[in-house]
Amino acid sequence: TGMGSTASELASKISLGWNIGNSLEATGSETAWGNPKVSKALIDLVKQNGFNAIRIPCSWNQYMSNNTKAEIKTEWLNRVKEVIQYCIDNDMYVLLNIHWDGGWLENNVTEAKKDENNAKQKAFWEQIATHFRNYDEHLLFASANEPNVENAAQMSVLTSYHQTFIDAVRSTGGKNAYRTLVIQGPSTDIEKTNTLMTSLPLDPASNRMMVEVHYYTPWQFCGMEKDESWGKMFYYWGADYHSTTDASRNANWGEENDLNRFFDLMKKQFTARGIPVVLGEFSASRRSTLTGDALTLHLASRAYFLKYTVKQAKANG
Repeated sequence: TGMGSTASELASKISLGWNIGNSLEATGSETAWGNPKVSKALIDLVKQNGFNAIRIPCSWNQYMSNNTKAEIKTEWLNRVKEVIQYCIDNDMYVLLNIHWDGGWLENNVTEAKKDENNAKQKAFWEQIATHFRNYDEHLLFASANEPNVENAAQMSVLTSYHQTFIDAVRSTGGKNAYRTLVIQGPSTDIEKTNTLMTSLPLDPASNRMMVEVHYYTPWQFCGMEKDESWGKMFYYWGADYHSTTDASRNANWGEENDLNRFFDLMKKQFTARGIPVVLGEFSASRRSTLTGDALTLHLASRAYFLKYTVKQAKANG
């Protein structure tokens, strides 16, 4: 009961999501990166602002009670459950992952680490899936975050990590036999995903899989924090938002036409075949050092980037 939607049907119910960033995945503790503990009031506020989905980047590796058996502390599983419940109580969809988590998986998509990491991936997901087994389709599980993959050999290893994830979740039975699961493209990069993710892991449940990519293109506009030898920061993005007085800071690639092309790749590769694509992360830096007209134009440009990204994501399913 409560698990009747296919992945595509579920995707159509999710309108706009929000990441609880720098909290449950923070190294040291939930508050170690400067955020307060996640509260019900915070999730209520997010819901009131029109979001109906929450992504919970989550760490598990640092919360083990037994490293040899990869046992997760029950107190941590219960804390994560508390946050999930805040979302469920607001009738929101929840995407729970294993995030960077010290890089044990993300930075080791290699043949040398394959067996060791698959064992940990299996142990973690059996525990996570069991602990949250009774939630209905409002809860989705995601295998990883941004697994670093550069070539076909690494992609083969990543596919094995995703297969382990799927097998582990499905093995716990109950609602997990039908839960929609999300697997990440190589480096969650659209071009790499298009080139390298030529096959998907096998799932005994039909039509219950989504693919995740992230979008920080162009990086000079979205995330770059200082000029580099290979390029300068961009402050202005979009055909109608270029500066006439600060032209060196106008984006010169990665604007509307490129975004359209990237999203079309994902549409043809996945959504047109009934596999939804979730944009797990996207954002654009706010250049707070700017003042006056430059700041006004930058903020308008940034708002346009976010709006255009959402518009085109929805247009491409």
